[in-house]
Amino acid sequence: MQKDMLMFRYSPLIFLFFLFYNSPAQVDPSGIEIVRDKWGVPHIYAKTDKEVAYGLAWAHAEDDFSTIQKTFLPAKGMLGRLDGIRGAVLDYAVELLKSREVAERELKNLPQEGLNIIYGYLEGLNAYAKKYPDKVLVKKSFPLSIYDYLTGLNLMLHLFSDTGDVIGQLLSNSINPIDEMSGVDNIGSSIGSNGFAFNSKKTLDNKTYLNINTHQPLEGPFAWYEAHVNSDEGWNMLGGLFPGLPVPVIGTNENLGWTHTYNYPDMNDIFQLVVNPDNKNQYKLDGNWKNFEVKDVKIKVKVFLGITISIKRKVIWSEFGPVIKNKKGYFAFFSQSLNNISAIEQWLKMNKAKNFVEFEEALRLLGIPRFNIVYADRDDNIFYMSNARLSIRDKSKDWRKLLIGDTSSLILREYHPYDDLPKLINPPSGYIFNTNNSPFNSTSSQHNLKETDFNPTFSFREKENNRSYRFMELIEEYDKIDYDDFKKIKYDQKYPDSIAFIGNINEIFSIDFENEKVADIHKLIINWDKEGDYNNLGAAQWSIFYNNILKILKKNNIELTDSIPHIYFLEALKKSKKYLVKHYGKVDILLGDLQRHVRGGVSLPVSGLIDMIAPTYVQKYKEGKYRSVSGESYVMLLKYSKSNIDIETVLPYGNSNNSTSPHYTDQMEMYINKKTKSMTLEKDKIYKSALRIYNPI
Repeated sequence: MQKDMLMFRYSPLIFLFFLFYNSPAQVDPSGIEIVRDKWGVPHIYAKTDKEVAYGLAWAHAEDDFSTIQKTFLPAKGMLGRLDGIRGAVLDYAVELLKSREVAERELKNLPQEGLNIIYGYLEGLNAYAKKYPDKVLVKKSFPLSIYDYLTGLNLMLHLFSDTGDVIGQLLSNSINPIDEMSGVDNIGSSIGSNGFAFNSKKTLDNKTYLNINTHQPLEGPFAWYEAHVNSDEGWNMLGGLFPGLPVPVIGTNENLGWTHTYNYPDMNDIFQLVVNPDNKNQYKLDGNWKNFEVKDVKIKVKVFLGITISIKRKVIWSEFGPVIKNKKGYFAFFSQSLNNISAIEQWLKMNKAKNFVEFEEALRLLGIPRFNIVYADRDDNIFYMSNARLSIRDKSKDWRKLLIGDTSSLILREYHPYDDLPKLINPPSGYIFNTNNSPFNSTSSQHNLKETDFNPTFSFREKENNRSYRFMELIEEYDKIDYDDFKKIKYDQKYPDSIAFIGNINEIFSIDFENEKVADIHKLIINWDKEGDYNNLGAAQWSIFYNNILKILKKNNIELTDSIPHIYFLEALKKSKKYLVKHYGKVDILLGDLQRHVRGGVSLPVSGLIDMIAPTYVQKYKEGKYRSVSGESYVMLLKYSKSNIDIETVLPYGNSNNSTSPHYTDQMEMYINKKTKSMTLEKDKIYKSALRIYNPI
C-alpha cells in the first residue's frame, strides 16, 4: 500500500521527466547558414539535419510564408476562417479523415531521424512567425505543434491519394466506381509529369541521363520550390519541394536522382452500407446491427466583411472507414492513407541514399501513397517503379465497382509489400520513361513488364497518351543519343502522327469544309504541322477549336470515346472563328498571340499545348488571351558519370512567391526560351558565387 502511494505521489514527476527527456533540444540558428545564389535558391548548411530543416523552413517562409500557412491551417481547423467555405471543406476533411487521431496514434512509430527534420522545420517556421507576426494570416494559428504538422501531412497524403475526389463525388450524390472519378480520364488534366532515363547502353558518351520534368500547377500549394540542403549527417540534396515539406521530394544528391510522375492504380474503395430502417444510427455487419461512430464538430467559416460563423456538422465512421450520407444512401470509403504519416521518413531516406541498394531500402517503406519513380545514378543504373500503397483485396470481387459493405471480410487493413509492385531496372534497351501512361509501357516493347504478372486488383487505369506515343516516335529515330538529342526529346512540342485525344478527332484534318464560312480557319488547322511553338501558325486555331469541341460534346452528353458527328466539328469551327474575329479581328494569329506567360507585370508568349511532351495548360486571362497555369512546373536535367554530375534547372517564374522579390519573375524568359541555369552541389563553388550569406535570425 505504501509503495503504491509513493508511485501515485511521484507519477506526475515521472511523467514530466519523460516528457522533457523526449522533447527535442532547441536549435541554435547561429550555427545555420543560408546561402542565396544569383537566382535566389537557398543552399542551407549546418552540422545536423535538424538545423538544416530549421534553415529550410526559414528560407521557404521568406519566399512563400502565405502558402505554407495554408498547408497547415486545416490541421487547426482554421482555413475556413481565412478562405471561407472553400477552406472549411478542408477543415471538415481533417475531422472526417481523423487526421489528428492518426497523427497522435502513429507518432510513436516514426524513427528519430525523420522526427529530427520535422521538429527542426517546425521550430524554424514558428521562429519566423514569432519574428514577423504581421505576416501571420490567422490569429492564434502559431505556434504549430508536432501534432499540427503530422495532421497536415496526413491530409496532404490523402490529397495525393485522390481522397478529395472521392469525397467530392459522394457529396455530389455520385456513386460511380472510383476509376470513373479519377483525373486520368479528364483529357487535358493539368496534373501530370514526364520522367526519362538513359544509361550507357543508349548514350553516345556512355554517361547516364535523367529528365526530371513534373507538370504541376505553376502557383499554389502544389507549386515547386527549389532548395539545396546540406548537413554533416550525410544529407546533401538539391531539388524541388512543396510548401510545408521539410525535405526535397525530387532531385539529386551527389550519387543519384529521381523524379515522380502521377500514376493511377485503384487506391480507394467505396462501400454502400446497409442501414437499419428502424435506427439510422446503425449499419449491418455480419448479420448484426452495429452503431456508427458519430461526432459533432463545429467548423468556423468566414462569410463576408470578416464575419465568422460556426457551422455544425456530424462526422460519421464505420468499420469500413469514413461515412458520407447523401441522397442515395450511406457510403463508406477507404484508402491506406487513413493510417499513414510516414512519407517524410521515406523521402529523407531517399535523399540520403548513396546507391541503388540504399535507395531501394527506402522504397520498401511505402510511406509515399502513390507516384511512379524514374531513377538514375552515377553507377549507370536506371530504374522505373509504379509505386503505391495498395490494399490487399479479395481477387474474387470487382473492386473497381461499388461494393455492398455488410461483411467484415471486406474490411481492408493490410497493403501489398514493395516486392508485389511493378518495377524495372536496367532494361537491355538502355532507357525507361513514364508520361503518366501505362506502367506496362516503360521501355522498348520487347522488354516491357506484363500486366498479367501482377495482382489484378491493382487495376491500373492509365493508358497511352500523346506524350507516350510521341516519345515512342522520337526514340525510334535514334540508335544512340547524345546530350543534345536528350534535350530535344525533353523539350519536344509536337503531337504524334495520330493525335490521341477523343473519338475520331483526327478526322478534322480530312473533312471538306471548303464551301463553308469556316474554310479559312479550317485550312489553317489542316495545314498545321502539329507543333506548339509560340511562333506557330495553326496551333492557336487548333487550341480554340479543341476547347470548343469539348464543350459541345459535354453539352450533348457525348462520351469522349464516342464518334463525333461532323456537324459538331462544324459548330466548333464556327465558334472558334467567331472568337478569333471578335478578339483579334482575324483568324490567322500565332500561338503566342493567344497564350501568355504572365506574372508581376511581365507578359511573354509561351509555347506548348495540352499533353505535349513539353506542355502548357492555360486559363482565360483577358482581352481574349489565355495565361499559363500549369505545365513545365520544374525542370531538372542531369548527366551522371563516375566522377561528376552536370545539373541544369529552371522554374517557370522564379524561386520566390513574394512579389517584391527580384526572384519573382527572373526565370520567366529563360523558361519560355527553353534555357536552363547551371547548378551544383559543390560547397566551394556555391559559397564563391553567393550573393548573400546569413543566419536565420
